[in-house]
Amino acid sequence: MTATKSAVLQLLSPMTGIACPLAQVPDPAFAQRLVGDGYAIDPTESLLCAPCDGTVTQVHPACHAVTLTTDSGAELLIHVGVDTVKLGGEGFTARVQQGERVTAKTPLLELDLDRIAMKARSLRTVVLLTDQDRILSLTPTEEAFVRVGDPLFSVEFKASADGDAPAAQDLESMQASESVRIINPVGLHARPAAALAAIAKRFDSAVLLKKDESVVNARSVVALMGLNVAFADEVQVLAQGEDAEAAIRAVVAGLESGLGEAGAEPGRAEAQAELDLYAEPSLLFAQDDEEGTLRGVEAAPGQVHGTLFVANSELPQVVKQGSGVGQEREALTQAVETAGKTLEETVADLRAKGMGQKADIFVAHQELLSDPDLFDAAMAAIAQGQSAGYAWAEAVSEQAKQLASMDNVVLAGRAADLRDVGERVSRLLAGLPQRAIPSDLPAGTILVARELTPSDTAELDPERVVGMVTVQGGSASHSAILARALGIAALTGVDERVLELHDTPALLDTGAGLLSLNPSGAQLMALAQHQEQQAQRDAEAFASKDEPAITRDGVRIEVAGNIAKAEDALKLVANGGEAVGLLRTEFLYEASPVFPSESEQEQSIRAVLAALESRPLVVRTLDVGGDKPLPYLPLPKEDNPFLGERGLRVGLDKPVVLRQQLRALLKASDAGRVRIMFPMVSSLFELKLAKRILAQEAEALGVNLDDIEVGIMIEVPSAALMADVLAPHVDFFSIGTNDLTQYTLAIDRGHPKLAAIADGLHPAVLRLIKATTDAARKAGKWTGVCGGLAGERDAVPLLVGLGVDELSCSVPVIPQVKQQVRNLSREACESLADAAMACADAAEVRAQMQAFHATLDGH
Repeated sequence: MTATKSAVLQLLSPMTGIACPLAQVPDPAFAQRLVGDGYAIDPTESLLCAPCDGTVTQVHPACHAVTLTTDSGAELLIHVGVDTVKLGGEGFTARVQQGERVTAKTPLLELDLDRIAMKARSLRTVVLLTDQDRILSLTPTEEAFVRVGDPLFSVEFKASADGDAPAAQDLESMQASESVRIINPVGLHARPAAALAAIAKRFDSAVLLKKDESVVNARSVVALMGLNVAFADEVQVLAQGEDAEAAIRAVVAGLESGLGEAGAEPGRAEAQAELDLYAEPSLLFAQDDEEGTLRGVEAAPGQVHGTLFVANSELPQVVKQGSGVGQEREALTQAVETAGKTLEETVADLRAKGMGQKADIFVAHQELLSDPDLFDAAMAAIAQGQSAGYAWAEAVSEQAKQLASMDNVVLAGRAADLRDVGERVSRLLAGLPQRAIPSDLPAGTILVARELTPSDTAELDPERVVGMVTVQGGSASHSAILARALGIAALTGVDERVLELHDTPALLDTGAGLLSLNPSGAQLMALAQHQEQQAQRDAEAFASKDEPAITRDGVRIEVAGNIAKAEDALKLVANGGEAVGLLRTEFLYEASPVFPSESEQEQSIRAVLAALESRPLVVRTLDVGGDKPLPYLPLPKEDNPFLGERGLRVGLDKPVVLRQQLRALLKASDAGRVRIMFPMVSSLFELKLAKRILAQEAEALGVNLDDIEVGIMIEVPSAALMADVLAPHVDFFSIGTNDLTQYTLAIDRGHPKLAAIADGLHPAVLRLIKATTDAARKAGKWTGVCGGLAGERDAVPLLVGLGVDELSCSVPVIPQVKQQVRNLSREACESLADAAMACADAAEVRAQMQAFHATLDGH
């Protein structure tokens, strides 16, 4: 008789808390040991760690459960709480990813215990060996309270397991059921998975469950959970052996009955499957009434003619099963090396062209691509039989998810970069070019895509790409900003039918918000005539750039520019700018790996003042937070960062930072006309605090504040509505229309879909601007606009009519804005603004402005 070989495994407590037997867990699947045998902890601290050395074989998509495989082949399931799968990941943050090698006490999950406790039946966390047939004996701790790393239980188990599932190549010979629809409300989580495994174990035949191309052993609870079967998904039951037919009937019956889970009703699953969420087009976006035209929102101005090139960035579905470990490893290695060489060449090419900022995007991509943890995770998955394409995509997804969940917002922002560079390799593995957008596009291309990443846009050649059309994205997105900088006309929020129009001739008129397909000869002739006239107008505007912008009825409007550094100030002067309406001081902070010194800040301001040659300079104090993080300025992770600590609130919360910057401004003020502006003011309380700090620093330096104008940005509705209360405490207002629009319309200006309808010409925004200018004028103060509307052709007449005294726009359009003001009458613009504020929505205002321009041009 041969003795059974055994091994002993010591499991440590993965959490700090109260130790308890499984029988005290309020879930019969765990209490009755249907999932596996082990022990439990009622946690008192928020970190879950590895109970032993091993490899992470699964992190559930809801992050409530992690599976480890030990070096001896034992499979461990660590499951947090009861019914926590229903939270969908809320309150859970994964600290590891599939395929990662961990040692005992390595953090696996971070938990928000308060949030989880409010929605889950229990926090009791189980540590289970899932294959009970291998367990010979289990000895739990005698301690009532354990800390992370304390012994929790030891187990003696058989050194090897029998009854492995059939190999993948045997699947075709197996008997298979018809498709079965899952009726469990949250899919096959631990409880129904345990019930299904119990049914499969009653039979001698091998029983598998198949979803799409993935097949797992139906006897393994962990494998079933890893299949990620959701409500209304369809699966097949496969079996092979003498009682295969009976096994299939029993498993199918169990699935169709919901495996004993409350709330599992067949009718609900059928109704869910029949509900087509895309049967009707979205009602949020204007439909195209005129045949041959598609509508959208202007992201970058221009009227161009060209041929549509639809960039298909969607990757083909990859199979999970590999063709052999050696072959898949070689494929991944080759793809990563090829992508790396391309990035190296791209960086060198951009730097040779003097495009350092664009090159930095791809330097970051090089760093991410060379991350050994990413490569090792994919290789570990390949070693387990996965294909290179599947393993790489999963590794990228897991690491991107981990980055996105980090408290450091800079690192969290790298998730998009990681997905971007990961797609390069995925495309190579799929036999496709690295980029969905070829570098050798023909001249006269109008590029079409669902959405364009900043790196996609940065690589475009304006000599070849004359226009961009996207389904998603907004006019304030990074891609839109880059398009304006490159001089590429861009339209966003276009119906996705445009994605089917590859190689179609088109005329893009962003001002009218139209993409006209197959334009007629008359349309092309009109476009050519318009472009000729526009070129002539631009030449006339530049010729008179140094003349003041005075309306026909004698009202002077100061036309200023938005800049970031002294080089921009030189360009502003060359373009006829009369002042700087916004100096973004965060540029100096972003360009430095640490806080710039007080002296560095002072010298930076002095350099700008010298370039301006006595022109006024509005300096906005540090405006970070939200979508503008700093790596060395710790800010709390927030669910709604745009509604949290950003703008002036950061300076008030970290007064040392604000004081240092104000001292630098005050010291530099003797070199020119400095105006100080505080961003994101929402109340008089915040303004008074900021002014008190300014007064203290001025007194300490002996600087007379009577010579320095102090103002605030109007970016939130509360400030606009309380402008009459704020006005006596400032010298000027400057309206940031980008943020004012997003806060007024409750649309994140970076939202990939809704940003297209976040239009600053909405009557609600115009009314808030009017409330601000009225309050300022009554108090004898002036109002500027430094947001995107200040340089927009449709907006300028309305802003003049609303009583704005200064327009601060992007530097290149200063001559055109000045020329436009000269052709206006304030009185006529006031009537125009009154009519616009009475409109129902931004589309109506836009239509009004089109009629106004047509009348004006006709004269």
